Amino acid sequence: MGLNRRIEVMVRAQYNIPLDYAIIQGTRKPSQIPGYDALPITISHGASQTVIDFLISTDNKTLARLDTYNLTDYPLFNVAGRPVRGNPAASVTVINYDDFQCPYCGQMHRTLFPATLERYKDRVRFIYKDNPLVEIHPWATHAAVDANCLGTQNNDAYWAYADYIHAHGQEINGETRDIAKSFAALDRIARQQGILGKLDAVKLDACLAKQDESQVRASSKEAASLGVEGAPALFVDGSRVGGAIPEAQLWQMIDHALSAAGGTPPTAPASSQPAGTNQ
Repeated sequence: MGLNRRIEVMVRAQYNIPLDYAIIQGTRKPSQIPGYDALPITISHGASQTVIDFLISTDNKTLARLDTYNLTDYPLFNVAGRPVRGNPAASVTVINYDDFQCPYCGQMHRTLFPATLERYKDRVRFIYKDNPLVEIHPWATHAAVDANCLGTQNNDAYWAYADYIHAHGQEINGETRDIAKSFAALDRIARQQGILGKLDAVKLDACLAKQDESQVRASSKEAASLGVEGAPALFVDGSRVGGAIPEAQLWQMIDHALSAAGGTPPTAPASSQPAGTNQ
């Protein structure tokens, strides 16, 4: 069997590519990896084409693929401008892709605050990003925009708003579930938080009136790029947490991340339950 045929068989087998898909090898070129050449391979089916960059050893005995990752633009590292709860310089970061109208997100929020924050104090920082499930939660995007309007002026105002909305979802829904009334309630609560936080009222009102959803949509797109399909979606130093898990299980993950970062987890409270018992 010739080299080209061996490459085709290997690629087809490793990627489970059906026989009706064509595998076309491109031109070998020198690579930056010593002992290997670059070999682009095109997988096509009808009008659809995908090019995958492989490496092939100069002795033709090894086919490899090298994935590269951007360490500056990866979503879980890119938290600039987001409100932070906890120590901004903490060694462990918990990111939550949140939906303000989601009941499970409210449950997760109550797990994080205040108990988890109080347990870890300055050892962990908590950051929320937006992932409203617009198909089933009609006012979630509006709430996210309002929260971000507050957050651009004051970190604490953002979190006070998040606390209130997650605790009063039924109040926002209202008895008639009139979406216009829900929007009005969200704006009213945001203005109240603005007064308490001594924010620039004119600037806040302009932001609330504009309802610019671009930041929220970008955050939802970012969540999708990470494979997030729902909310809440927590990442503890990059490790995905599945849904609104019990407090003890979440704490185990944070403790592990702290240890991996060279820190020391806090002493477990006497009342802590083993993971999985609080179902």
